[in-house]
Amino acid sequence: MDDHVGNHYDVIIIGTGAGGGTLAHRLAPSGKKILVLERGAFLPREKANWDTKQVIQKERYCTSEVWYGSEGKAIHSTTHYWVGGNTKVYGGALFRFRERDFETVIHKGGISPEWSLKYRDFAPYYAQAEKLYEVHGQRDLDPTEPQCNEAYPFPKISHEPYIQALHNALQKKGFHPFYLPLAIRLNEVEPLASACIRCDTCDGFPCFINGKADADMNGIRPAIAHTNLTLLTGAKVLRLHTSASGREVTGVESEIAGKRQMFSGEIVVVACGAINSAVLLLQSANDRHPNGLANSSNLVGRNYMAHRHAVVMTITAQPNPTVFQKTLAVLDFYWGEKEFAYPMGSAQLLGNIHKDKLIAYGSPLIPSIVFDAIAKRSVAWLLMTEDLPDFNNRIGIKGGKIFLDYTNNNSVAFNRLIKRWTTVLKSVNHLHQTGLFKSPFLHISQKMTSKEIAHQCGTCRFGEDPKTSVLDLYCRTHDVDNLYIVDSSFFPSSSALNPSLTIMANALRVGEHLLERLK
Repeated sequence: MDDHVGNHYDVIIIGTGAGGGTLAHRLAPSGKKILVLERGAFLPREKANWDTKQVIQKERYCTSEVWYGSEGKAIHSTTHYWVGGNTKVYGGALFRFRERDFETVIHKGGISPEWSLKYRDFAPYYAQAEKLYEVHGQRDLDPTEPQCNEAYPFPKISHEPYIQALHNALQKKGFHPFYLPLAIRLNEVEPLASACIRCDTCDGFPCFINGKADADMNGIRPAIAHTNLTLLTGAKVLRLHTSASGREVTGVESEIAGKRQMFSGEIVVVACGAINSAVLLLQSANDRHPNGLANSSNLVGRNYMAHRHAVVMTITAQPNPTVFQKTLAVLDFYWGEKEFAYPMGSAQLLGNIHKDKLIAYGSPLIPSIVFDAIAKRSVAWLLMTEDLPDFNNRIGIKGGKIFLDYTNNNSVAFNRLIKRWTTVLKSVNHLHQTGLFKSPFLHISQKMTSKEIAHQCGTCRFGEDPKTSVLDLYCRTHDVDNLYIVDSSFFPSSSALNPSLTIMANALRVGEHLLERLK
């Protein structure tokens, strides 16, 4: 193992996604000696970025790594190991969690626990994160929206005519549709100055022209302009070593180009994503930490959450000419409804459905031309119900393999949301059509599986009691003084909204704390 002199840093950050990339950006101007380790490379800019067959069917940018379910069944996850992490292919929907999401919430399927910090504690960092990630949106349209005194940094992304008609139809039925808060680098006022061209290969795709505000473009690229920060790509961290007391991380063991290298830092920050951060701690077990590093609570890897997701697709004989579709959301059922006094979840438009995605999920007996016709006449919604923390839903390692032991929960609310939203869509079908001919509609719903881990969270929850949490309120591990985690692992609950903005805001909050500690 190479252990070079000069491999000591003030801060080592492991991972460059929504947490690590944001933290690097926050710490870089400090002048402190910072090392960022990323197992992936920069995602290549190539024509395949927008090739639906390459991205969707061949999963060109997903890891080939295989995980396993509790019964040993292989899981080919949709995770991405690149500079910027999963944000390289995210849809850019950046929501603030609602104020009640930070409180104890009773669900039909169980309890969503209270956070030790509240919305007001995150609010200033939400504002900072929205500016950093160039979020477009419009306030005061959604009744569930939390308290906020400032406008979005950038104006809303407009609806194209087909989606505007759908928006109007929902309003006529008494619902409260609103513009999705989106992190895309679009300038609709001055198109020639716009990085984004409003294409149909955004949601779930890398951006060939860097028009997406992700943790690479908005976090890491500006950070590496500072000479005090070093980024090493292709650097997979294998294990964290501690002092004899077990109270400090003294070594970060990494594999780079087939060679083992050891680095050390005054502060070590893990930001590998909720699954891989838990795996790294479990792999770092030693005599002082026999059940995994910082795991005296026996909670590392436990309470894994990833949301209950479903897609509801409307198909009609009338073509949908929309190019950039992901601009609309509805949260009217977020906290339930009159006949169901429990939270149900959220609905937001997905990006355009391409025939290659339908082929990937559909029957091989159906001709490609049929899938093409369906794709051109469809509009798809992503439905999201809160995934409740469960001690037995966990990430584990066995024989060097990653195991995801997960059982679905909160199913009554989830199933009701699917049924209720399908009913809503049926009620507005003809209201948003133009012309004399009103075409028939077909609604198809599909639940997502455990391989869809984009919203992973909760495996190292934060809190005030070391017996019931892995991290303290600044996301430092209770057991190891110089070890922090700044990805979605810290979530005590998952809400029913995209987690990225909360990860980013928390990274900025923890970054502020670290700057004070480093003085």
